[in-house]
Amino acid sequence: MNELPARLDAASLRARLDGPAPPRLLDVRTPGEFAAGHIPGSYNVPLDMLREHRDELCRHLDEDVVLICRSGVRAGQAERALAGAGLRNTRVLEGGIAAWEAAGAPLNRDGRNRWDLERQVRLVAGTIVLAAVLGSAAVPGLKWAAALIGGGLAFAALTNTCAMGMLLAKLPFNRGASCDLGTISAQLAGEERAA
Repeated sequence: MNELPARLDAASLRARLDGPAPPRLLDVRTPGEFAAGHIPGSYNVPLDMLREHRDELCRHLDEDVVLICRSGVRAGQAERALAGAGLRNTRVLEGGIAAWEAAGAPLNRDGRNRWDLERQVRLVAGTIVLAAVLGSAAVPGLKWAAALIGGGLAFAALTNTCAMGMLLAKLPFNRGASCDLGTISAQLAGEERAA
């Protein structure tokens, strides 16, 4: 298995989508992020669900799959999870939705302004650190909450994972009613029959 997933830039993906056999697009962001803006025709399969049900999902996927997230990091993690289940020829959209949008490519939006998961992590981490530092004037032990968050952020950077992001992804704001394994499997299977 390759250490780095194969990358595909926005222009190349647009060309492939306009071709005779477009790839299947799996967006591994949270349902809230997906609703805020996604590539037309893509399926929302949040990373935590993909990891947990990768064998089931692989039964509905062919070898021509492009994985999408905000920046490419979560899509790379999804690529490794699918490779572990035997699906090896996936691609990752280089730069994710941010690069797609910067290239002027079309996005479907639900009209509500939602924050992406990385921005939510910055807000929560920053708020905790600020509150802990300010509160430590009255309760000196609070400075350790700031240190804990700082250590967690350093660990997240070193391991390319984010426990706070995984927790925030489970909040109702980031979940969607249609984002369950049965619905996703039915959508993927329906496209197979139509193709």
